[in-house]
Amino acid sequence: MPTSRELKGSDCVPGGRAIRKAIDRGEYTFCNRRRRFSSLGVIMKIRRRQFLRLVAVGAALPSVSHFARAESYPARPVHLIVGFPPGGPGDILARLIAQSLTERLGQSFVVENRPGASNNIATEAVVRAPSDGYTLLQITASNAIGVTLYQNLNFDFLTDLVPVGGTARAPLVMEVNPSLPPRTVPEFIAYAKANPGKINYASPGNGTSGHLSGELFKMMAGINLVHVPYRGGAPALTDLLGGQVQVLFDPIPASLAYIRTGKLRALAVTTATRSEALPDVPTMAEFMPGYEASNWWGICAPKNTPMQIVDKLNSEINAALADPKLKARFADIATGPMPMTPPEFKRFIGDEAEKWAKVIRFAGIKGE
Repeated sequence: MPTSRELKGSDCVPGGRAIRKAIDRGEYTFCNRRRRFSSLGVIMKIRRRQFLRLVAVGAALPSVSHFARAESYPARPVHLIVGFPPGGPGDILARLIAQSLTERLGQSFVVENRPGASNNIATEAVVRAPSDGYTLLQITASNAIGVTLYQNLNFDFLTDLVPVGGTARAPLVMEVNPSLPPRTVPEFIAYAKANPGKINYASPGNGTSGHLSGELFKMMAGINLVHVPYRGGAPALTDLLGGQVQVLFDPIPASLAYIRTGKLRALAVTTATRSEALPDVPTMAEFMPGYEASNWWGICAPKNTPMQIVDKLNSEINAALADPKLKARFADIATGPMPMTPPEFKRFIGDEAEKWAKVIRFAGIKGE
């Protein structure tokens, strides 16, 4: 190896040919005026700067990639998974939202039904899907109830999904067979206290919104009603009409025609405000402050979905919910829009899960 020598005078001008030649020959030191440097150190500093630049560029790539994906999203059809069969209120709402998003974003939003297990089959399918915004889940009140009701799920509903936004909310109606004497909620409570354990209330099944709404009513009123679970809302409604059971907490669209014709008597709606479909029927909270229960729906995506995509979806969903045409379609099925930001929807889901957990524990309800 050539012996090291010092470069002095004009040879030491930075960037000069002598410096480059000395480095090429493998000479180890050179001086610049009064200071002595290692040529190897110069090389290492150059390489270190290049390395740091590469690291910085690499660190920026994920955010740039996410931003680019959000800008071009959606570039192919998006699947909206619904955990209930076609034709029900949730399925109709999902299709209305999907149609609006298709029109607004210029790409197909396809509803895919995966019914069963109180929306848990659909939920697990989306939890396992890629976090790219192309597989979304319609969640319902059943998901918030299931957090406490089902202990052996293969996912954590509160952490394995990212809330995108709410879509709709619908009240239930507390209705009785006309053969029952009470005509108001206070009269019903008094009648139930005078006849403990003699009034049967039906529900579409264990752990459903209808079941939990009834249990919340029992808890707050301090009364004893006998729960009779059915396999769906239709047979429960049939037996209420026939007098085999005396009371039911039911979605308004299913019972509206029977209420209007006097075959059923509506005592109260379960939301905090009155329903446009039944404007003369009071809310439960008018007699029992703090009571609130509803069927509700919203959209979630797999966790780690880029927030740029989540925010874009939320913005488009909320814009669709503000459209008078969509509001009118919602009103046709006694449902109202429920626009929320992702943080607001996350808090709403958490509050719902906490509320129903208290009711489930109080009533000792077990998942089937």
